[in-house]
Amino acid sequence: MPFTIVRQDITKMKVDAVVNAANTDLRMGGGVCGAIFHEAGAEDMQKACDKLSPVETGQAVITPGFQLPAKYVIHAVGPVYHQNVALRCEEQLRSAYMESLKQALQHDCKSIAFPLISSGIYGYPKKEALQVAVSAIQDFLKLYEMDVYLAVFDKDALSVGKQLQGAIKQYIDEYYVEAHTHSCRELLDAEERVLREPELSAYPCPSEVAPLEPAARSSGSVGRTKISAAQQPKTDDMEAPICFSQQPPAGDLDDWMVHLDEPFTDTLLKLIDSKGKTDTEVYKRANIDRRLFSKIRSGNGYLPGKRTILALAIALELTLSETDDLLERAGYALSHSQKFDVIVEFFIVNGIYDIFQINEVLFEYDQPLLGSK
Repeated sequence: MPFTIVRQDITKMKVDAVVNAANTDLRMGGGVCGAIFHEAGAEDMQKACDKLSPVETGQAVITPGFQLPAKYVIHAVGPVYHQNVALRCEEQLRSAYMESLKQALQHDCKSIAFPLISSGIYGYPKKEALQVAVSAIQDFLKLYEMDVYLAVFDKDALSVGKQLQGAIKQYIDEYYVEAHTHSCRELLDAEERVLREPELSAYPCPSEVAPLEPAARSSGSVGRTKISAAQQPKTDDMEAPICFSQQPPAGDLDDWMVHLDEPFTDTLLKLIDSKGKTDTEVYKRANIDRRLFSKIRSGNGYLPGKRTILALAIALELTLSETDDLLERAGYALSHSQKFDVIVEFFIVNGIYDIFQINEVLFEYDQPLLGSK
C-alpha cells in the first residue's frame, strides 16, 4: 500500500531508499543514524557524506546505500526541538520529509522508509513528530505514486486522542466476542441435525441467527447481512472460514444463475459515481496502489481482499449497511469475533473516514492495516 506504518528495523528494509535522521555535519551519530552508518559500512558512508556536508536544517541529500539492502540513503536534517519556536520547528521538520521525498522522486525510487525524524535526542515530542510526518507524506502522495513506510517502534508516538482511544476501547469491550461459542464445523453439524430431525425444522439454524448489533448506527438500525451461497474467492488477506446456511433451491444450476446479485465491480463503480468521486480520489483515499485499482476496475473477475474492500468503503464514506453490502458481493462479512472488524466498524458507525487515523489505531492494537498489501 502507498503509506504504511511498520514496526521494523529500518536498516533491514528492502526498499529503494531509507532515510537517515542526520545532523548538519552528516557525521555518524547514535540511534538510527549510527545504525545506518554501521550497516552500510561506516567508512564508505562517512566519505560520501563528507563530500556533501554541511546541510541546512530542513534539507536532505542522497548517497549510495553501500552494504544496506536499500539502494540509497537519504540524509534528512530535522530540527532540534525548542518549544518557544515550535512553529518554526514544525516547518523545518515538514521540509525534511518533503525534501527527502523529492530526492527519492528525482532518483526514480519506487519505495522509501523513514524513521520518526527528530523524535530521539533532538527532543521533538513523538506525537507531534508523527502528526507532521503523516501530514507531509499524505500531501506528497496526493500528487505522486510511491510506497512510503514509516518505521515507528514506540506506541506512545501514536497521535490518537485520549477521548477517541477511550471510545474505541469501550466499543471493543462492548462488541468484541473474544471466544467463539460455536466453531464453523459445529454450526454445520447443527444444520445437518436440523435437516435429519423434522421436529427441529421449524427453528432457525444457528448460523441464520443474526448477532447482536450496536444500538445505534449512522445508517439506522440494520441487521448483519448474511453471506449468500456463492463460491468464496481467493484472497490475499487472512479470513475466517465462511459457513453457508442455505440449501440449494429446487431446480438445476442454470435456474440459480439467473438470480445472481450484481457483481462486486459493478457495485463499486456505481458507488463511485453516486458519491461524486473520481477513480484517482478513491484509490488515493483508500491508500491502495493505482495498479491494483486498475486490476479491480477491469471487471475481469478479480476480487480484492477484505482489507482492500474496507479501504475502498472508507474512501467512499459508505454507511455500515452499504459497507456490508459491498463486502457481501465479494463473499465477506464483518464479524464481532474479529478485533480488526470491530475497530473498523467503530469508525464507520461514527462517520470517521480518515484512513490514516484508522490505521494508526489498528497499528496500536497490533492489527493489519487497511489497504492493499
